[in-house]
Amino acid sequence: MIKFGPSGNCQRFYEAGYKHTEQAAGFCRDLGLDCYEYSFGRGISMSEGKALSIGAAFKEAQVELSVHAPYFINFANPSDESAQKSFGYVLDSAKYLKLLGGERVVFHPAAQGKASREDAVALTLERLKYLRDLIYANGYENLKFCPETMGKLAQIGTVEEITEFCKIDECFCPCVDFGHVNAREQGSLKTEKDYADRLGYMIGELGYERMKNFHVHFSKIMYGGKGEIKHLTFEDGVYGPEFEPLAAALKGLKLEPYIVSESAGTQADDALYMKRVYNTL
Repeated sequence: MIKFGPSGNCQRFYEAGYKHTEQAAGFCRDLGLDCYEYSFGRGISMSEGKALSIGAAFKEAQVELSVHAPYFINFANPSDESAQKSFGYVLDSAKYLKLLGGERVVFHPAAQGKASREDAVALTLERLKYLRDLIYANGYENLKFCPETMGKLAQIGTVEEITEFCKIDECFCPCVDFGHVNAREQGSLKTEKDYADRLGYMIGELGYERMKNFHVHFSKIMYGGKGEIKHLTFEDGVYGPEFEPLAAALKGLKLEPYIVSESAGTQADDALYMKRVYNTL
């Protein structure tokens, strides 16, 4: 079943006097939202006890949890030592995800750096094959590891690159950030066909069953010549993309993803807006 929810806590959460992530479970439930993404973007500093406490609150509220791994991950880094740290960031995120009771780890795959695009993608591919081996060796194969499409031209993560990475193994599930796609492609997502073409490509390469419940990040994003600049809210009328044509494409293709709003401060409200739009189709 399709799910909608926020990434982290919105301004309204704090304005209501809430402080703790456990309280976000009931906050999301009472709004009518279905999921929540916890970010380890700046590193993992949570205790195991805190993870269990948060997980129990979300389980009681019947709101599904996912996590975002630290932003420092770069599987195209030429340094093997740095690559080892990236493996650790993903595996540590998986460890805490299990304590939280969730199933999905989202991660940024790589940055191009000084290498050619071809070499950076090839190195990332080989490192992700080794990550697959580590995932199985650590007993995490029942989780979904979601490499994300990226918004800056210097980052590895086009729709085609993410699709290729996910061909490595079924433990990899694509995370399509449509705001990122729109930003790196300079406003390419406007119509239902624009969305359906990209999703149809991924279905053709990965199969319908792999794509049916794929992971989505959605927000409007300001962009420039080099791609993404910053996340916006749904109030923006300049940059896009708009959710309505994506909702129509998802309905038409019978896809039921896990959709996370990454709006800047209004992520719960914008997640609820997306759910209402989808349910009116």
